[in-house]
Amino acid sequence: MLNIIWLALIVISIVVAAINGRMELINQAAFDGAKTGVTVCFGLLSILAFWMGLMRIAEKSGLLELLARALSPLIQLLFPDVPKGHPAIGYILSNMSANLLGLGNAATPMGLKAMEELQKLNGDKQVASPAMCTLLAINTASITIIPTTMIAIRMQYGSVNPVEIVGTTLLSSFAATIVALLIDRWYRYRHVRRYR
Repeated sequence: MLNIIWLALIVISIVVAAINGRMELINQAAFDGAKTGVTVCFGLLSILAFWMGLMRIAEKSGLLELLARALSPLIQLLFPDVPKGHPAIGYILSNMSANLLGLGNAATPMGLKAMEELQKLNGDKQVASPAMCTLLAINTASITIIPTTMIAIRMQYGSVNPVEIVGTTLLSSFAATIVALLIDRWYRYRHVRRYR
């Protein structure tokens, strides 16, 4: 559906530009957009490579395992229906760690693997399990300590102080995560009451 919406927007803009005799603006916008996309990608690439390298070092040094042990009581509280030691727990922890560092691109593959593992535990394959909904809520809101991607974009566009957003990002992402978890628990409670 999203592809259809994008296609419709492109076709409508081309038709409107043709009717108004402004086709040169479409060409200019296409080339400017491509140039900006490549420039931003190169800027993000260095920052993401740096943080991904740090995540790899943390993994090899055992820091992620230590973090996993420290967060394991919280994970068990958030995901009570996932058995202790299940592979999904490791992927969930990796996903949350990447999100904490603002590495949404790095968090995505781990989140997908966590969903695959949670699907194996799911009794009804056609409906998302409560654990899957909780992971989606946490992943969408995700507390971010260091908004790496946004800092990289701000640096790319010449911000005087690209890290000044750290405090507000932490506060807003913390609030979003709390709200997401409260809504998740409320729906879980309603679901349990309905099927008793």
